[in-house]
Amino acid sequence: MLHVLIGKSLAVLGAAAFVAAPWTGSGQAARAASCHASSLDAATTKPDPDCTPGALNPAVTQANIHRTVCVAGYTKSIRPPVAYTNALKRRQIAEYGYANTDPSAYEEDHFIPLSLGGAPRDPKNLWPEPGSSPNPKDAVEFKLYKALCAGRITLAAAQHAIATDWTTAGRIVR
Repeated sequence: MLHVLIGKSLAVLGAAAFVAAPWTGSGQAARAASCHASSLDAATTKPDPDCTPGALNPAVTQANIHRTVCVAGYTKSIRPPVAYTNALKRRQIAEYGYANTDPSAYEEDHFIPLSLGGAPRDPKNLWPEPGSSPNPKDAVEFKLYKALCAGRITLAAAQHAIATDWTTAGRIVR
């Protein structure tokens, strides 16, 4: 039943590529060395949509944003441990085929940010973003987060905008 509800919610978003179920490890071999970032420029880079389409946290809804994402400390409470993200980052650096394999050259980024209801541990929502933190995407995420919590945009609109093209997502804020 939960998958039906999530599917209907995603259909409203027009975001069939989003994945809400936790990653089970299946298909890992098919992803090996087949992902490609749009660029290595932190100001414009986007993950491979086939490898990192984004994934939503089903525990975050429009109805509960003021009890979840808009509560100070929320993202810290659900952020995966560094041991998990660092291991995933090393694996994904190889999957993305980056020439520079030094993990410090990348931020393991939540494509749909935790502050906008992104899935915390799903590898389909995490990718090795070139550059360090903070980066240009972080400012866009914060702008959307502030607008979401102020009631100027909806959760669905913010998620859709960031997943469609984070470089233009800030334009939805009035």
